[in-house]
Amino acid sequence: MRKYFFLMTVAIVALGFTACSDNDDNSTQQGQQTSGIDMSDLDTSVRPGDDFYQYACGGWIKNNPLPAAYSRYGKLEQLLENNQVRLKAIFDDLQTGSFADGSTEQKLADLYRMAMDSQRRNEQGVEPLMGIIRQMEQTTTVEQLFQIHLQLIPENFYVFLATYFAADEKNATQYILKVKQSGIGMGQKEYYLDTTTADIREAYQQTIVKMFRHLGFTEQEASQKMANVMHMETELAKVSRSQTELRDPEANYNKMSLAQFNAAYPHVQLEKLMSAMNVPSDCIQQLVVCQPDFCAGVEQLMATMTADEYRDYMEWTEIRQYAEYLDDATEAIFFDFYGRVMSGRQQDYPLWQRVSTQMDALLGEAIGKLYVEKYFPAAAKERMLKLVSNLQVALAQRIDAQDWMSAATKATAKEKLDAFIVKVGYPDKWTDMSALHIDNSKSYVENAAQCTRFWNAENVKRRAGKSVDPTRWGVNPQTVNAYYEPTTNEICFPAGILQPPFFDMEADDVVNYGTIGVVIGHEMTHGFDDQGRLYDKDGNLHDWWAPEDAAKFKEKADMFADFFDAIELLPGLHANGRMTLGENLADHGGLQVAWTAYHNAVETPPVTVDGFTADQRFFLSYAGIWAQNITDAELRRRTTGDVHSQGRWRVNGALPHVDAWHEAFGIKEGDKLFIPKEKRLQLW
Repeated sequence: MRKYFFLMTVAIVALGFTACSDNDDNSTQQGQQTSGIDMSDLDTSVRPGDDFYQYACGGWIKNNPLPAAYSRYGKLEQLLENNQVRLKAIFDDLQTGSFADGSTEQKLADLYRMAMDSQRRNEQGVEPLMGIIRQMEQTTTVEQLFQIHLQLIPENFYVFLATYFAADEKNATQYILKVKQSGIGMGQKEYYLDTTTADIREAYQQTIVKMFRHLGFTEQEASQKMANVMHMETELAKVSRSQTELRDPEANYNKMSLAQFNAAYPHVQLEKLMSAMNVPSDCIQQLVVCQPDFCAGVEQLMATMTADEYRDYMEWTEIRQYAEYLDDATEAIFFDFYGRVMSGRQQDYPLWQRVSTQMDALLGEAIGKLYVEKYFPAAAKERMLKLVSNLQVALAQRIDAQDWMSAATKATAKEKLDAFIVKVGYPDKWTDMSALHIDNSKSYVENAAQCTRFWNAENVKRRAGKSVDPTRWGVNPQTVNAYYEPTTNEICFPAGILQPPFFDMEADDVVNYGTIGVVIGHEMTHGFDDQGRLYDKDGNLHDWWAPEDAAKFKEKADMFADFFDAIELLPGLHANGRMTLGENLADHGGLQVAWTAYHNAVETPPVTVDGFTADQRFFLSYAGIWAQNITDAELRRRTTGDVHSQGRWRVNGALPHVDAWHEAFGIKEGDKLFIPKEKRLQLW
């Protein structure tokens, strides 16, 4: 249950980081630095108290219309574009180098070369996938298909259920096998069951038929396969939990023995699945079933399904997994639904950009090692650690200042804060990749599968029956993201996030506290949001709150959820305040903590710059990072499945609950965003 600042796993190039610290001589720096606010980003025709998002971002939104290849385009997506150019330069350099056979560089160079060879991929067409499809077509029984299922499980072939090793949330020093709901091609249950998504459902069915026709099946065969796939996935959707329900840690923690699992769900044949992953039987004698009701539905479905239904469902799962690694025609069919219909994109990214994303998924850690060697200086890591320390001090002050918490709960909260594991930049150790073999005589699909098998084998080796290694990272160094992991009580800030708009070397500290400072505060606050607060300093799912304090927290959190529930994003489409509660609370906490840290660090704020006070620039810098254009289709899709609020409401939803924002901009009664003080969230 990793908590993310935002969801964008892209690789970027970090610049040096110059955080403010008590030991820095900032007097010279402040005279040389800019305001950090691009005046062309603003729309000053709008009053800040009526629509602060438009005020802070309207100019950028107007000057950066949505490109045809994007369903959402903002400053984050600009980072992706800029970074992919740099990343491509790394790959291109690998093409001109000479590397020893078996070296990581040789593997990266070879895989990238075959990924970019569109002529070869088009000549091969769908043939790289047809071998396994033909095997499935030759079967006549469920048992024969299950044997193929076992063959594919090391490639993350998640039909029905996902299985993986993660920290045991009630014994957080040990890894344990987890079994989780999976297996539906549209991702969220609502797409299968809601009347409002009937048009998307129809397009999905047409896509399935079109794809099977592309693989050589007749219209009648393809239509029957579609009907079988929809039957299987709809049955799974009926027993799937919603994104909101998946946010309840206690409800999604159900520990049992292997014997109990086998008795309840015999058709799953879990031991055989794990054996196919080379997991020793003694490592799965205890496991966590995340969604028992889903497993019960899977058991019933597997007990009654026909061989034809199982086969067609398996074939469609395999097609979805590798469609983007095949020829242009296959990828175009895949994009037409997942890109155009579901997100509103009008055209696909060029090949080199798609390949960049695929390489990051397949060999991201190897890319990350080269990346940090070239682009991330050691000094940046040290300066970031200092800034994190400043934010920890500020959060402790915010905890002490709350009048709704008892002294005992405050003391335990600060113990948890002091126990945070802080990760910045990149891991201290890298994976030995000598066991991975990239074979130029094989297709891109086959080599992609080999990469997945390698990482799964690594995870089994590291985790099955083992103690949790707190030094391991959950993302690659080049990732533009940050996270809090409750089971290790860690906050992580990869090298990729340490550049504009999150950190601007040429801007003063006021702006950087409004951007990267809020990111840090956001992740720290996740340790105390509606989910994170349920874990103790050692990472165990354990309620350490005094009952009266927990009740007060819930009352405040419920109010915030209700506030977001009332927001109408599009006609008839409301935000989901329960699903986004954790991220909204973290945004609120991040703002409060960064504000305190900024005033601690900058004793004498700079004079008015570009017509704005330092306090105003703090909030403008925060709002500015969320500038974006987004299609209605993408907004609807994210409202169903994204636990983050979208850009406009990370600004107009968050800031009206911050007293300092009202004061900085003179927001008063009668302004559209004004909230009376007694109705604002007072949490941290």
